[in-house]
Amino acid sequence: MATRESLPGTEPSLRDRLRFARQSVGERLPTPGEGIVGYLFLLPAFLLFGIFLAFPIVYTFYLSFFRFEGVGNTTLLWIDTGFFSYRLTSIADLQFVGLENYIAMFSDTLFHQALFNTTFILVVQVPLMVALALLFAVALDASFVRLRGVFRTVLALPVSANLVAYSTVFLLMMQDAGLINYVLTSIGLPAIPWLTSSFWSRMTIVGAVTWRWTGYNMIILLAGLQNIPQQLYEAAEIDGATRIQKFRYVTVPQLRPVLLFVFVTSTIGTFKLFSEPVIINGGGAPLDSTITIVQYIYQTAFIDFRLGYASALTYVLIGVVSALSAIQLNVGGESDA
Repeated sequence: MATRESLPGTEPSLRDRLRFARQSVGERLPTPGEGIVGYLFLLPAFLLFGIFLAFPIVYTFYLSFFRFEGVGNTTLLWIDTGFFSYRLTSIADLQFVGLENYIAMFSDTLFHQALFNTTFILVVQVPLMVALALLFAVALDASFVRLRGVFRTVLALPVSANLVAYSTVFLLMMQDAGLINYVLTSIGLPAIPWLTSSFWSRMTIVGAVTWRWTGYNMIILLAGLQNIPQQLYEAAEIDGATRIQKFRYVTVPQLRPVLLFVFVTSTIGTFKLFSEPVIINGGGAPLDSTITIVQYIYQTAFIDFRLGYASALTYVLIGVVSALSAIQLNVGGESDA
């Protein structure tokens, strides 16, 4: 083996000389504990995080205590070198209002309606979707099922559908003269006002979101099912447990962490609901019965240009989602015992 000290009368090869050079450079470089080399490699990620994530989060919180008065024109920095000049202006003209934006929510009926609509969709859609996803996952995990790969692909395909395209399809299907009402009237049932009734408009959103995300959650639950030790089912069979008892006392407890993950992510996703109500119901019709919180924030910020109030709404939404997630984690999480 070649070393730094060449044997008498021998000349180190080119490969050895290159290796010796790398070792020499490496020894002269400071170790991560003695210098900032490691942080220099992380600096690009820190810069991107600060510019595109940290700054918007902090500035939105700052903006929630102000009233937006228009685009800023105050000069913060002026650079003139003779070759070029640069003028940095303030982002916006703001008037400090303290907690006024947060207090205004208590009398904002449209905000209350948006919160009710979003909560209604959450309460109906998330349990329905998780139940269907669990049912499909258990069915596809059964040993007697053939062509499981095909069924998994078919059930998971909706999540890959273009959001605008599938929402438009639901819009066409749920119209008064659409496919669904045609089928209902063909078998002697009355047509349903899917897009003109407040209740059925919300149920249309529930159906669309459930169709899109059931297969995605089924894949997650199926992965959890396949990680349950088979010995637990064998022990339950020896004790005389039926299929329902095995599902209740073996499958559900073993799937609790996965079910918790699905519930929490589905809750967050429902509170972020925006595109489906806009495309299917035209932005809240009928009578604002389908307007969601995120849609109301968008309307407040980019249509009414009440950026301070929209920022306050955003942080209230973050608080609501965080509280619900904490409750779910506390109720569904594993105990310390």
